[in-house]
This record gives sequence, structure tokens and C-alpha cells, in this order.
Amino acid sequence: MSSSSSLSSSLSSSLPASLHLAVALDGAGWHPAAWREPEARPGELFTAAYWSGLVIEAERGLVDFVTIEDGLGLQSSYFTEPDGRTDRVRGRLDALLIAARVAPLTRHIGIVPTVVATHTEPFHISKAIATLDYVSTGRAGLRVQVTARHNEAAHFGRRTFPPVRIKGVEQSADPVVRELTTELFDEATDYVEVVRRLWDSWEDDAEIRDAATGRFIDRDKLHYIDFQGRHFSVKGPSITPRPPQGQPIVSALAHEHSTGAPFRLVGSSLDVGYVTPYDADHARAVVAAVRAEQRAAGRADEVVHLFGDLVVLLDDDPAKAAARRDRLDELAGEPYTSDAPIFTGTPVQLADLLQELRAAGLPGFRLRPAVVAHDLPQITRGLVPELQRRGAFRTAYEADTLRGLLGLPRPANRYAAAAAATA
Repeated sequence: MSSSSSLSSSLSSSLPASLHLAVALDGAGWHPAAWREPEARPGELFTAAYWSGLVIEAERGLVDFVTIEDGLGLQSSYFTEPDGRTDRVRGRLDALLIAARVAPLTRHIGIVPTVVATHTEPFHISKAIATLDYVSTGRAGLRVQVTARHNEAAHFGRRTFPPVRIKGVEQSADPVVRELTTELFDEATDYVEVVRRLWDSWEDDAEIRDAATGRFIDRDKLHYIDFQGRHFSVKGPSITPRPPQGQPIVSALAHEHSTGAPFRLVGSSLDVGYVTPYDADHARAVVAAVRAEQRAAGRADEVVHLFGDLVVLLDDDPAKAAARRDRLDELAGEPYTSDAPIFTGTPVQLADLLQELRAAGLPGFRLRPAVVAHDLPQITRGLVPELQRRGAFRTAYEADTLRGLLGLPRPANRYAAAAAATA
């Protein structure tokens, strides 16, 4: 047997029997003309009812979790600056506040808002996600994002970025882009480490709540994290008790890049990485690259899930799906392109593709509905039943927490373990 065949066999045997599915929610959908579809309801994009309905629909389909897009400036076709367009959806509600609103209305699905690490403080985000984990009773996660957009940096006035113009996220040999990419992802790595330490800064039994003695907490079970790095200096402890999951899920989108920095972030620090392979062979190469970073970080024995990202346009007939994509492209004035593969076809055809990519080493997928009002129900009521028919997806939720849904154990508190070892 060849080494590549051995690797494929090893990857397949180590994968769970059931696929993991996530849905990425962004406004009316990922196609720029999505808001112009008759069922899109663009006038409701900034209402709580709109977002609650989307997450409830995703939960109806037994999806592991939803991610909610966010940013510190208006959406743009460009990586580093606004595009000035007014014929596309611009503006978003705060992802964390959406998550807090929908959490009490759901019971099982994980809720993962996007947070921009480049300009926000890890102390504030750690307590916000910990609070969301309490509100959702253990179903919170975090999607870390970096940015080099000048208009977003101007909101804060603390840093500037070199003048580079990139449409999308492309691999670049430009030394300025390489240095900037490395800097942003190294900063994100420190950011995640600070957040994780703050979640552990309260031991699980730090709260006493003894009215008779007047003691609410055991101060010996609160810990300074004393983080000193190039990007952050944080003493701690947090002001929020340790979250119900101990460590909520941390994830990020990691494009293949000549610096390797995005894959290093996933391998060294994350629970879930979203990757964008275009076929099974590419998927194997991406999985191998991330696993190498995981081993280099000393995490070879830990579970790090890799989810393949796909934009999906689904209909019960391939010709209908293709015609719908053509109509959307015409409305947008140009063919739609994405940093992720774009799938156009039927739920049955998508199920075939997901199983092929799963065999290449991807245990899960994050699907981006091109038009949320149309493609989300196609996922929950078309794709999911097809995967269930094949025995490739759950028929009921089997855990009460997001970590449980993803098959991840609740981690021990690092400071409690250290204190016990010292004692």
C-alpha cells in the first residue's frame, strides 16, 4: 500500500461515523444579490425575529452550530478597504448580541459569534463568551477573525497598516503582505491564549455562596494569569466564573497561505478550523499541513476538527440551481466568486461531495447558504434527511453542550491542576 493510501485509510478510520455540520449565517446570504430574491426579506435583516428564525431553522435540522458573521466596518469586496458599493447589503448587527438574543430560544444548537481579535481586548471578549456560555447553558463558541482594513483601524487610532490592496484572501509573494499576515495571525494566537487562560482563572468550585459566613468566593481558587507577550499584557483574573463548558469552542477560518500562519493558528490553539479545499486531493494536502502544525505545537493527541467551507446553491434539480445562480449573477452585475468552493446542485449531489471530502480527512463542513431564505431550508430539509438516509448524520441531538456535540471532553482547569501538583 502506498504512503498516500495509508494516510487516507488512517484518516478515514479516525473520523467519527457521523458528519458534523455547521451553517455560516451572514445577512440575506453569501451571494451579493441574495437580498434581491423575493423570499429574502431584506427589510427584516436588522430584527431579532429574523435571526431567531434562522437559528431555530438550523436547530430543526440538527446542525451542530451556527456561526454569525461580524466586522468593525461595512462589508467590502476588498481585504483592506471599503468598496463604496450601495447596491449590496451593508451593515450588520453585533454578532455577540445576536447570539445572546437567540440563545434562550434554542435548546441544543451551538452558537458561535465572530469576534475581530485585531482591535478588541481579549479580557472583554473572554467574559462576553463566558456569559454567552451561561446564557446558552454550555453551547457557546467563538470565531476569531483578523483584519487589516484601514477604516476599521481608524475607529481606534492605535495602529496603522501598510497600503496593500487585495481582493479576497489570496496567497501572495509580496513581502509586505507576508509580514502583515504573519503579524496578524501571531497576534490572534496570543489573543486566544489570553482568552483561554482567563476562562480558567476561576476554578470550577471557586464560588462558595455561603450566606452564613458571608463568603461568596474562595479567593484561593481565583488565579492571576500573568500573561506577558509581545501583543498583550494581562494580569487577570476574569470577573466571570469559569464557563459551563470550561473552555467554549474556539474556531477560525484558515486559508492556505504561503506563510503558513493561518494553519499554525489552527494547529496550535483552536478546537475547530474552517478550511477551503477545492477537491479531495487538495483536502488531503490541507489536512496534512494542519496536522503537521498540530504536532509541532505538541497537540498531536488532542482533537482538532477541520471543517470544509462551501458556499451552497441547492435545488431539487441541478438545472434549477444553475439557473438560479445565473439569475443572481445577472442581478449582481458580475459572476460571483468566493474564497471557498461554490457548490451548485441538488442535496443528493452535495451529500455525495461531502462524503467524498470526509474520506479525505474532513470530519465536518460549514455551509454558507448563498440565499439564506432558500438555501438554509434546503440544507435542513433536503441535505440532512439525505445524509440521515445514508447513516451519515445524527437523527437526534445526542449531547447538551457544544463540546459534547463535537465529541470534545470538558478540559481540566490548568490552574487547579497546577495548584494540586504544587500541594
